[in-house]
Amino acid sequence: MPLTMARIGDQISIKRITGKDETRKFLERLGFVEGEAVTIVSIIGGNMILNVKNTRVALDEKMARRIMV
Repeated sequence: MPLTMARIGDQISIKRITGKDETRKFLERLGFVEGEAVTIVSIIGGNMILNVKNTRVALDEKMARRIMV
């Protein structure tokens, strides 16, 4: 399922990153890699604040849909 379907407080593991190479590399540089744990901190208007590798990262809904958990 895409990351956008997770709820606040969920800690989930990344299964796959979809999209073009450029998009996957961008997310990888932010810490979103297969097997990494991600915690949903908050969701505001479809935009998500996530905790990955002890860092908070904000992603818009379009980018969050590329992350499969």
